[in-house]
Amino acid sequence: MDRKPDGHPALTAEELAAIEDEEVLNKMLDTAKDFEQRRMIRAALRDLLKRKREFSLDKREQDRGSRQQDLKQQGLSKGGPAGGVNLGRAAQSLQQQPSSAAPVSRVNTAAATAQKCPPSAAPNVKNVKQMLLDWCRAKTEPYEGVDIQNFSSSWKDGIAFCALVHRFFPDAFEYSTLNPNKPRDNFQLAFSTAERLAGCPPLLDADDLVRMKEPDWKCVYTYIQEFYRCLVEKGLVKTKKRA
Repeated sequence: MDRKPDGHPALTAEELAAIEDEEVLNKMLDTAKDFEQRRMIRAALRDLLKRKREFSLDKREQDRGSRQQDLKQQGLSKGGPAGGVNLGRAAQSLQQQPSSAAPVSRVNTAAATAQKCPPSAAPNVKNVKQMLLDWCRAKTEPYEGVDIQNFSSSWKDGIAFCALVHRFFPDAFEYSTLNPNKPRDNFQLAFSTAERLAGCPPLLDADDLVRMKEPDWKCVYTYIQEFYRCLVEKGLVKTKKRA
């Protein structure tokens, strides 16, 4: 049996596929040193997220059908028309997911902050920027629908923000239920979760980002820097100590 560098036997692809806990796979990915083992763990994590997404979609369809059937039965019991306009409107309202709007005070504050995102003047800004981009790419690699190539267009639907936050707080929300066609909801979910669990201030505003064709890379870069700093303060990201 193959063994990892630490002396423990390496898990096979079948054993990894049997693990149903995202947090367990994430921790294994963080500690694995062998390239082949990391590749297998990432594949298992991708398959797990895909299965959860498919299960969630199937369950959502079943729940929707049950609710529509209940509405139909209620309409019949009350003497209402089985397929009338009221039933149609009720079913349509159930299918729509309301998106909560941010408080006015926060919108104004966040928008003002986002408009003032300054370019970094540090001499090694290119190195830091690339290192942070590589870190984001590595942390979100197992997530379906995420392909981080820059700090602008790669983040425009909000899914990348959610994936990055979910990597560190997997119990905060169900990633498999996210919809890339609802960027405002995704932005709000990611920023509110990061603020609540990581203490990261909401430097970006969902409404501002939705209005942009592509997010301003300086603003996204500034936010990710702050999120990274908050994770370091909480001990969720280990940094090398300078001599």
